[in-house]
Amino acid sequence: MKKKTILYNKKEECCGCMACYAVCPQKAIDIVIDEEGFEYPLINCEKCVGCGICLKVCPIKS
Repeated sequence: MKKKTILYNKKEECCGCMACYAVCPQKAIDIVIDEEGFEYPLINCEKCVGCGICLKVCPIKS
């Protein structure tokens, strides 16, 4: 069983820089637009291998 990567618990914890999206080697992060027009990353669990690179580049998490 692979480890599930969690970028944030609430989308308000995301600054929207998209660094995680840009660095994901599996292209497992999709960009979603909420009802207010804010773009935020969402991990596609089918593609994610749990490498954690997205967390390492995140200015909020690192």
